[in-house]
Amino acid sequence: MVFFQENLLFYFVVEYFMQTNMTDDPFESLTEVSIQILLTLFLIAFILRLNKTLYTYIQVTTSILVCANVVSLFVIPVLIWLTVTEDLLSYYTLGLLFIWEFTVLAYIYRKALSINLAASLALTVLYFTVTYLGAFAIGQVLV
Repeated sequence: MVFFQENLLFYFVVEYFMQTNMTDDPFESLTEVSIQILLTLFLIAFILRLNKTLYTYIQVTTSILVCANVVSLFVIPVLIWLTVTEDLLSYYTLGLLFIWEFTVLAYIYRKALSINLAASLALTVLYFTVTYLGAFAIGQVLV
């Protein structure tokens, strides 16, 4: 449980840093990251509840957060590089990091839910859509 909490805090700090870098508005960034975290936690719980494996919530959520945190450690320098130089290679690198995170999340869903590859890819698309686009949409309405 402590590892989960530490990863959640790290996830919040890193996402807040990246969001503030993109928007330059600390309050808007705080709102969007808070919504994003809530959507992430609720979506994982909802998916596990449908699969009748809610008892694995802490393990699955922790593994998803660890995945996002590890990828974020690579994304931050790339974002700084992109902001400073706007080099085309930095955009390609960012895209590869997104594909890496997408692939690892699909693997986590596939193993945690005992589903096939197509279903895990669909759940990963749903995850990104709900958490990132949903947080952005709700944040735009609130702020």
